[in-house]
Amino acid sequence: MSFRTDNWITGFDRALRIIAGVAMAERTSPGLSIEDVPMSEPDRRHSAGLMRVNHVGEVCAQALYQAQGQFARSTELTVQFAHAAREEEDHLAWTAERITQLGSHPSVLNPIWFAGAYVLGMVAARAGDAHSLGFVVETERQVEAHLSHHLDTLPVTDTRSRAIVLQMRDDEVSHGAAAQALGASSMPKPARLLMGLVSKVMTRTAYYL
Repeated sequence: MSFRTDNWITGFDRALRIIAGVAMAERTSPGLSIEDVPMSEPDRRHSAGLMRVNHVGEVCAQALYQAQGQFARSTELTVQFAHAAREEEDHLAWTAERITQLGSHPSVLNPIWFAGAYVLGMVAARAGDAHSLGFVVETERQVEAHLSHHLDTLPVTDTRSRAIVLQMRDDEVSHGAAAQALGASSMPKPARLLMGLVSKVMTRTAYYL
């Protein structure tokens, strides 16, 4: 079996697991070592909404990396995207676990989020490896800003969620730097603005659904 065929089969299996809400973390969640402090009901709902948004972001990250890896023009980049997706799966598992602890549920629109992100990743990959890497850099930049905003708005008492988001932000910065080092090209301003607009729609919807 060729590397490409094997990659497609692995990718399909991963997509099914992600949409079904199955994720395995290699690293222990940063929140598990922190005492879960009781919160008021409004604070609990707010934390759950924010963590649901973060979980959707990780669902989209898996779709993007999978598409970009499958349509990359070099085997080296395909391997790099697979490695990054595996690291991001920790975030997927951590946020899913935290949502459950908060007595809530992942977004019911996860299949749609995954499909839309996959298409975006495919388009980015078709533009060429440098542009695909540039898409990663801009995505991680926006995710970093989004996570920083969550750190400002999470309830003070929700130290578990805060620890998770802090580690996620550090990892996203690292992924963006890795993509830049591999030869990412700068994205044009209209594309960056469009990405920001799509992100706003997703986050506002996922907070509730």
